[in-house]
Amino acid sequence: MTKRNKIIYWVITGFLAFGMLAQAFAQISHTKGYVDIIVHLGYPLYFLYIIGVWKLLGVIAILIPGFKLLKEWAYAGFFFVMSGAVFSHIASGDSLKELAPALSLLILIVLSWYFRPPNRKIISVNQ
Repeated sequence: MTKRNKIIYWVITGFLAFGMLAQAFAQISHTKGYVDIIVHLGYPLYFLYIIGVWKLLGVIAILIPGFKLLKEWAYAGFFFVMSGAVFSHIASGDSLKELAPALSLLILIVLSWYFRPPNRKIISVNQ
């Protein structure tokens, strides 16, 4: 892995971790903004606890060394929850302004996954 790609990975992953942690703590503590969003989208309030805890655990999984399979699951979980958020906003008729945070994190998820170093990837035995 080139030094450039390693820097790209850690910068993107830092932004991703910060964004997910900020959302996780806001969702777990049921801040007014997230309560308003979740009610507007038609989901039950307890859903905030579930996705907040998952995001917190996902950040831990992608940042700690080792546990390659767990990292893959964390990235997949992040992708599912943020793509679900994007499509929920679209289905609710929200503007690009409301979609932007989820879409931004979705892009960061894909880029972080793509640029992750070899020691954080599951290598197929068939390669």
